[in-house]
Amino acid sequence: MRGRGITYDTGFVNGGASTRGPLDPDVVRREMRVIHDDLHCTAVRVTGGDPDALELAATLAADAGLEVWFSPFTCDLTTDALLDVLADCADRAERLRGRGAEVVFVTGAELSLFTAGFLPGDVCTDRLDLLLGPRAGLGELLAGLPDRMNDFLGEAVAVVRARFGGRVTYASIPFEGVDWTPFDLVSVDLYRTAEIAEQYRGAVRGLVARGKPVAITEFGCTTHRGAAAEGARGDRMIEWGEDRMPVGLIGEHVRDEDEQAAHLLELLDVFEAEDVDTAFVVTFASYHLPHRDDPREDLDVASYGVVKVLEGRTGDTYPGLPWEPKVAFRALADRYRA
Repeated sequence: MRGRGITYDTGFVNGGASTRGPLDPDVVRREMRVIHDDLHCTAVRVTGGDPDALELAATLAADAGLEVWFSPFTCDLTTDALLDVLADCADRAERLRGRGAEVVFVTGAELSLFTAGFLPGDVCTDRLDLLLGPRAGLGELLAGLPDRMNDFLGEAVAVVRARFGGRVTYASIPFEGVDWTPFDLVSVDLYRTAEIAEQYRGAVRGLVARGKPVAITEFGCTTHRGAAAEGARGDRMIEWGEDRMPVGLIGEHVRDEDEQAAHLLELLDVFEAEDVDTAFVVTFASYHLPHRDDPREDLDVASYGVVKVLEGRTGDTYPGLPWEPKVAFRALADRYRA
């Protein structure tokens, strides 16, 4: 596999609430060095909704020697507003590329869920509930989605290519039915769940058979027992406050770092065997889901991060940084180094 990657969240912004506070350049710089030197990544997908934060993290990632996937990840914008963000970010990505960095531009992420107008629902939680709810009628609901998606993506690619001279892709969900003709790479957020486990390898093989390089832009699981079977649903136990920030957990959950690590390695086996070009573990750190000693309050069990974020203190392994590596961190480091 050419690209050994991980995602890096600069702040997913939902209704004014962000999964990460203002970025400290010194912290980001050190984290990018850890990603390159200790995790042995060759690529990082920098995600988030604030173009300034994206550019800061992308620049520091390039300085660390990483291939940068510049990936605006917005929430509940209109398509017109999203086009403005993509244009702005494409200009920023091109400036970085002009400095000699290897940059791939990701033309949005999971737009059917996180952009207004593709599926019914005023806000993203409405659309997510629709998708994860009763399956009856879902096929009819999704039938017209590919046409709507591809009409917009064609317009978005034209906006990006007018400003950016590097490779272009889009972080898709399989049911969106993306036409990959205008893109340089096929990119899919591809989580494995118990329901699709037997078909998962075949799905990866089908993507590669399209003839373009394939990137798995998200894969992984959260950090509790049984999470590997849940895939992208592994954080559904979070209780959210009115400010759209996590306040606790629903139910009881057993912390299991070993299961998370084993799941990552199993999927990397699949990607390597099926000739995937690049894969991005989701994610480096979930700053909005800190680890706590009390299992009833340990939000990190709902985190996809390979490090556990600490509250009010820094760690011992990397003094001055507010997290400690999980088992998945060490397993991934060993795998990527090899």
